[in-house]
Amino acid sequence: MLLMEGWITLIVVLGGVILRPTSTQNAIPETVLNCCEGDILFLLDSSGSVSSYEHYHMIQFLSQLLQPFSLGPDQVRVALLQVGTEPHLEFGFEAHSTHHSLQGALSRIVPLQGDTNTEAALRLAREKVLVPGGVGGARAGIPRVLVWLTDGVQPGAVEGPMVQLKQEGVAILAVSTGYGDYQVLQKVVTEPAKAHLYFVDIDHVSIITKDLRDAIIELIRAERLQVRDVTSSSAVLQWRPVLSGGTGYYNIVFGPLGTEGGGEGGPGTSTSTGSGPFRRVSRPGDSTWAELTDLREDTWYRATLEPQSNLDFLKPLSVNFTTLPEVLSPTTVTVTESNTSSLKVSWGPLQPNSVLRYEVEYGALPRGEVRVVIAGPDQSSAILTQLQPNTEYLVTVSALHSTGRQRAMSVRVCTQEELPALQDLELTTVGSDSVQVSWRGSVEGVQGYWVTWEGGSGFSGQTSSLYLPPNSLSTLLTHLPPATRICVSPVYRTARGEGLCCTAQSYSEAGTWGHGPYSSA
Repeated sequence: MLLMEGWITLIVVLGGVILRPTSTQNAIPETVLNCCEGDILFLLDSSGSVSSYEHYHMIQFLSQLLQPFSLGPDQVRVALLQVGTEPHLEFGFEAHSTHHSLQGALSRIVPLQGDTNTEAALRLAREKVLVPGGVGGARAGIPRVLVWLTDGVQPGAVEGPMVQLKQEGVAILAVSTGYGDYQVLQKVVTEPAKAHLYFVDIDHVSIITKDLRDAIIELIRAERLQVRDVTSSSAVLQWRPVLSGGTGYYNIVFGPLGTEGGGEGGPGTSTSTGSGPFRRVSRPGDSTWAELTDLREDTWYRATLEPQSNLDFLKPLSVNFTTLPEVLSPTTVTVTESNTSSLKVSWGPLQPNSVLRYEVEYGALPRGEVRVVIAGPDQSSAILTQLQPNTEYLVTVSALHSTGRQRAMSVRVCTQEELPALQDLELTTVGSDSVQVSWRGSVEGVQGYWVTWEGGSGFSGQTSSLYLPPNSLSTLLTHLPPATRICVSPVYRTARGEGLCCTAQSYSEAGTWGHGPYSSA
């Protein structure tokens, strides 16, 4: 037994040598480098229930798991908290920004032994380590992840603290190397549990390395290189800072996809600065964007950001995008205002850098005289005057571009019709409850007449109406209550014209209607 313990101790002592990257570890997945931005806290059970053998293999597992990530204040940061009788923070988020430093710290970790006081460790994690913006704590606005590594023996009352952490935005994953309480572990991890909970024998823990790493990447993946404001001839390349403290500089190499072979060495080594397939621009180390200009329309491009630093090797970042088809103004023509004798026509988009002038042609359909209005390159509307009412016009907006190309767009629009008011409304009583309603018509364009009447005092709300054809200039209304208000309105093709209203009064002494015309009221 003593001999076995001696061998185990020897393995731990030699851990610094064993943890150095092997040839397998050097095969770093390209999808991991510069992929992410987040703070990862590992909660490592090193109590008495965990053997030195298990502890060593778990440290080796962490070394392999973290090897591909790009570390730094603007990328991935790692902290490690050991669980024992009293929790111990081995190192915080600000301790290691290089893999050489991190791997050395991992090789020097000694297990705590003692009781499995996971609850106390979680309190320390929540109150100190994972607090955003705190001294030595997590970064504000950056994803936070807790990875719990346990043998599953007596985890304690962890559900409450874990729920609090999740409510505060911390993603939780768990790896159990023993026969722990599956129900407890399933409750504490972030959904979906099948992606964030792992049961594995300590001798085979390496088989989950890729799956756990991919799960972490999904939680802290950062769009470090993006393309925005794409047009037919330009695009803006934007990136999160990669160089530390603004040191060094950036090379941006870009060109159409499918032409990588055209330049010597492809896009990563092209030195073309002219009109060749790939071009190169440089930006200072504190830059976060660059505008790519003189691009071809409707073309797929590849842009590669090459951070140049004397301190570290930083892998290039690449992104593909497609430019928009060329847009020639105008693409929209609308009529925003209209009356009987004028129209306001508007167009867009404005392209003052490429348009020399706009020409607005308009004429009545089918064969009216065509007139032309000239507008400047920064003018987006024109008012067309001296038009005929109730007439359909064809309006065409043409743009002459500096390249000699022209684009035209047409719309059909009608001017509003004139709506003359009704004149000479006359009411004549006929009997005790009837009125002859007469008016003068003969207005061109009238489609008919609406006659409405409403009872007077004591009869409010009793409204009736009657539509008459355009050749009707009078009508007899019967069974009317006293003080009936009568209105007549002309009806045109698009709307009603202004009407006239009169109130019919009766002589109370005679009990009959009055005679003769009544003035409009």
